Amino acid sequence: MKGLHNISKVKKASRTKKRVGRGNASGKGTYSGRGQKGQRSRSGGKSGLVARSMKSYLMRIPKTRGFNADSQRYNVVNLDELQKNFTDGAQVTLKQLQKKLLIDIRKPTKILARGKISRKLHVSGHIFSATAKLAIEKAGGSIQIINRGGRATKPLEKKTEDKK
Repeated sequence: MKGLHNISKVKKASRTKKRVGRGNASGKGTYSGRGQKGQRSRSGGKSGLVARSMKSYLMRIPKTRGFNADSQRYNVVNLDELQKNFTDGAQVTLKQLQKKLLIDIRKPTKILARGKISRKLHVSGHIFSATAKLAIEKAGGSIQIINRGGRATKPLEKKTEDKK
């Protein structure tokens, strides 16, 4: 009757352990495959020493693909560009800015205050810097803030309530 107790191994299924340091006739005598002297030749010496090259160092570093900025990317339009591209009393909308190749319509638009403006313009955009607002209004123009949904709204004015 066959059972687990009388099953024999298949020949050549496992190799015999290499016996190191059993004389020169064995092929692994004298230095026993460790070379001469040094930390790696001694007992326990191989585990504490790791030969590191630049490649092995780079392989250990976690690599993330690409770069994702947390901040919102804006089209930036400066006052000097508005002065150069629009006439006095013009309505500056996002579509007009796109026609003049100043913005990409898919990103929100931010109006900044680089340069000077002397023309009376009615500018609409998603965000205005405080200096740009003052400069446009000082020149006699007006601003219109657009929500991300696309609807235009008037800028909120501070309410002053009398406390009684």
